[in-house]
Amino acid sequence: MKNEHRAMTECAAEAARIARGVTPGQLTGPTPCSDWDVRGLVNHWVLYTSHGLEHRALRKPLPDELTARDFTADPDWARQYAAQLDRAVAAWADPATWEGEIDLGGSAMAAAEIASMLVEELVMHSWDVARATGQELRISEESAAFVLRVVEGNAEIYRQYQGFADAVELPAGATTVERALAVSGRDPHWTA
Repeated sequence: MKNEHRAMTECAAEAARIARGVTPGQLTGPTPCSDWDVRGLVNHWVLYTSHGLEHRALRKPLPDELTARDFTADPDWARQYAAQLDRAVAAWADPATWEGEIDLGGSAMAAAEIASMLVEELVMHSWDVARATGQELRISEESAAFVLRVVEGNAEIYRQYQGFADAVELPAGATTVERALAVSGRDPHWTA
């Protein structure tokens, strides 16, 4: 739990930094997620990587009010996202939160596995937003290796539900983050 929570804390801080770098004029731009413009991607990112992260820790479902909200309609959305990320990370600070299972509405999964998958989603979508808005994702090699392990462990399941595209081939010497992106079906060299 210590390593996982450390990665969660670092990656949440990086997501907050990236959010602060998004300008209102960029919200209609394209993203590596072809189904979404920046606004749609940011709304998904905010919902699942901050509110979803906290609600999973608390074993509560996301309320409909949150799933329908356009977070970007508030000019202060990036600051609010950062504050919500802080609450989410704090909710996972108790080692007991990582124990047992979390009900997913008809099935259950180990809490530690869900937390790891949410950190992976946090990093993947942080990269998506960063790339779409002319920024760079900056995480430690330790966190990058953690995310790569989670992506590799779940890639085939994600592909079954169209969460990931087919893996992208990379040249030798690719970084750990680039390898995680490629396994998830993202082109690390994507440009708008």
